[in-house]
Amino acid sequence: MLDVKGLTKRYKNFTALDQFDLHVDRGELFGFVGPNGAGKTTTIKILTGLLRADEGTVTLDGRNILKERAYIRENIGYMPDFSGVYDNMKVFEYMEFYASAYRIEGPEARERYYELLEMVGLSQKANSFVDELSRGMKQRLSLARALIHDPRLLILDEPASGLDPQSRYHLKEVLKYLNRDGKTIIISSHILAELSEMCTDIGIIDNGKMILRGSLIDILDQVNQNNPLEITVYDGMEKAARILKEHSRVQTVTFDYHKIMVSFSGSHEEEAELLKKLVINDVAVYEFIRKPGSLENLFMKITEGKKEKVVVSNEIEMEPSF
Repeated sequence: MLDVKGLTKRYKNFTALDQFDLHVDRGELFGFVGPNGAGKTTTIKILTGLLRADEGTVTLDGRNILKERAYIRENIGYMPDFSGVYDNMKVFEYMEFYASAYRIEGPEARERYYELLEMVGLSQKANSFVDELSRGMKQRLSLARALIHDPRLLILDEPASGLDPQSRYHLKEVLKYLNRDGKTIIISSHILAELSEMCTDIGIIDNGKMILRGSLIDILDQVNQNNPLEITVYDGMEKAARILKEHSRVQTVTFDYHKIMVSFSGSHEEEAELLKKLVINDVAVYEFIRKPGSLENLFMKITEGKKEKVVVSNEIEMEPSF
């Protein structure tokens, strides 16, 4: 559906995007994560026609949207990280205004925007003024507005930024519903836990390049294969030590009483063969596990530990914005 190839954007001596590539299939809920300044927002602004690229191509369903900018307006819905407040405008007027921008008017517009307000849980606020809504409500209203023309692709830039846990949960459930209904969605975020709970695929960007992308299952499988084995031996520690030290896939071995920590680079099948070898050599193995990995650990590794620029969880309580 969406193909980005060789996308490059420079600001004087700074390269925000460096030959950036991205592919998103129809029906994906794609999570776009990276430290602040990695190039996420620059990419989104180019995809939504708000910024011109220096190099590269972007196609949506085979159409070059860098040259056919009207196609962007018709087929992409964009929700920025924060929407401006509209003084003296009620919620239904706000939706009516944006519907008219897409030449949707009259009964068709009313049916469409009331359906969207119902979906995001704001139907009871239709006659409220926009500037009286909480931040969480404004975010949900912004999402409804981005969907008014039923776009093929929905792009959201840090949609949960500044929201309390209850508001984040509600927003996440709406996005999962839209995805189940067939909507293709790209979400930019620097909160890994937020993306891992709902995305079908994740891409990690740093220094303007896509460092890693794939399904959550594939990525976590890669993470786990780089984590140590923890082996608890009831009897036969000397035999276990000899077998492990001679194994070609073992880099380091650390002993702590009955426990052995092993840096092991093999596959799941090779793990099974190692366990089998220990058992048939009369090593009494009590426990044999691969230490679980996490997206957070992977992120810290591939972005060189820029923990000041990324939020690996969303457990900080905030003032209610729901």
